[in-house]
Amino acid sequence: METAIGAASWLVGKVLNKLSNDLVSSYVASTELGFNSEQIKTKLKYMQGLLDAAQDRDVSSNRGLQSLLEDLSNKADEAEDVLDELHYFMIQDKLDGTKEAGPDLGDGLRGHALHGRHAARHTIGNWLPCFSCSRSRTQDDGCGTAIAITSNPHNATKSDSGDDGGCVLKLKFDRVAMSNKIKSVIESIHNLCDPVSDLLNKIPNNNTTITTKRLHTGSTVAQDKLYGRGAIFEKTINALTNGTYDGETLFVLPFVGPGGMGKTTFTQHLYNDESIVGHFNVRVWVCVSTYFDVPNLTRQILGCIPAVEKEEHNCSVETANLDQLQKSIAERLKTKRFLIVLDDIWKCNSESDWNNLLAPFKRGETKGNMVLVTTRFPSIAHMVKTTDLVELHGLEPNDFLEFFEVCIFGHSKPVHYEDDLIDVAREIVKKLKGSPLAANTVGRLLRNNISREYWIRVLEKNEWQNAKNDDDIMPSLKISYDYLPFLLKKCFSYFALFPEDYKFYNLEITSFWTAIGIIDSSYQNNNNYLEELVDNGFLMKGVDRYDDQYYVMHD
Repeated sequence: METAIGAASWLVGKVLNKLSNDLVSSYVASTELGFNSEQIKTKLKYMQGLLDAAQDRDVSSNRGLQSLLEDLSNKADEAEDVLDELHYFMIQDKLDGTKEAGPDLGDGLRGHALHGRHAARHTIGNWLPCFSCSRSRTQDDGCGTAIAITSNPHNATKSDSGDDGGCVLKLKFDRVAMSNKIKSVIESIHNLCDPVSDLLNKIPNNNTTITTKRLHTGSTVAQDKLYGRGAIFEKTINALTNGTYDGETLFVLPFVGPGGMGKTTFTQHLYNDESIVGHFNVRVWVCVSTYFDVPNLTRQILGCIPAVEKEEHNCSVETANLDQLQKSIAERLKTKRFLIVLDDIWKCNSESDWNNLLAPFKRGETKGNMVLVTTRFPSIAHMVKTTDLVELHGLEPNDFLEFFEVCIFGHSKPVHYEDDLIDVAREIVKKLKGSPLAANTVGRLLRNNISREYWIRVLEKNEWQNAKNDDDIMPSLKISYDYLPFLLKKCFSYFALFPEDYKFYNLEITSFWTAIGIIDSSYQNNNNYLEELVDNGFLMKGVDRYDDQYYVMHD
């Protein structure tokens, strides 16, 4: 349902953008249609606002709303097509010096129209099918290029107007047919707005859709051995215990990486290491997940800190307000060195919220106190860090193979494994890109049938992609995708058209998104969607040999 809401909101927004175009807006507001352009846009903006607000609501069980949203999306899609068609004819008017498609808007827009000629020429092949043109054969047009010979109700003709000598196929404008199409599709959208609005307003506002999908974590280590990561583990232990961080009262050290990279497992081993236990007087583990609420997190943290004698600010954890909670934390930690783990942070509304959460931890008398943060979002890691963050990538091949074997067999491999199965296991390992969660997912599949035929089938069909449990690799990664705004989902989905490890450059991919209609070149709000995908952990940045920045997708 979230996808249906996102699609409807996105398409309604595209119609709004089209209606805001000077040329199109003038036609829609003309006496031929009898519409009030501003009223149309106001109603669409209201609908878009409701759809945006509904993104955080659980509407999955409302089948009637689902159907209405699909109808709204279809009509908005039709409206965009017909307004694109009208825009084409208006540009053609300006190029030919005619006034078939609208009133004379003055010479001030001629530059805009001439600029648009290039878009018309390069995209006409895609537009023609929308105008019911059928290509039957081609011939040279006398300008050195081949043009389509068509039979269509618009009676397409050739036009060679313009400053650059280019030739494009000209379609004949039918004012009555165009007006009827616009009026029909706009009225259809209007008729859908009221029932959709009514249903959306009756859905309670809550934020449980993604929160309920996250598994809560604790400090207890489920994996007895930490596979790989030995060097970074020892380096982190030494930094936390040998005085590296003794210069300030509080440090924040984030561990960041995509879902399934073992951030929580790594931090659990740190938290329970003997050196850490001996160095910090107080240790607290809190799973944050998608609900970053300062009073609630403060309450959880206070509940894990042992009380001290004769507390001046002793309060009830359940009923105290934030001020009382923070004073009590500060008093209990005043003379103690402490370690706080905030695991699996998905969002933090602002730096002020973050600073508010940390306020009582900065009032202690000891140095070298630590807050460890795990997150899959680089933007969060950079916001909270006070020292260099730690990026966790896939395990090295040898370490990963060892861990993969443990996921399948435990610590007792069958006698025929080395002869019959290890070559298949190595091929599967290559596909899993060093992800510990992927190893766990596939390991559960393979242990069901220890035969070469079954393992080859799993390898060739990538059967782990169908695993549906919350702790399987694909559901875990899909949560990150579900968390994206709809427009970023659309942008990200088109990366599937490119080969693995392809290097994306900003202008190249942005032009591509614009050409296929995902984003509107005239209304981007200076958004850098590639950077937003980096912030959400889907892309990484690099620099090529010419010092140009590129983006590449995470494995």
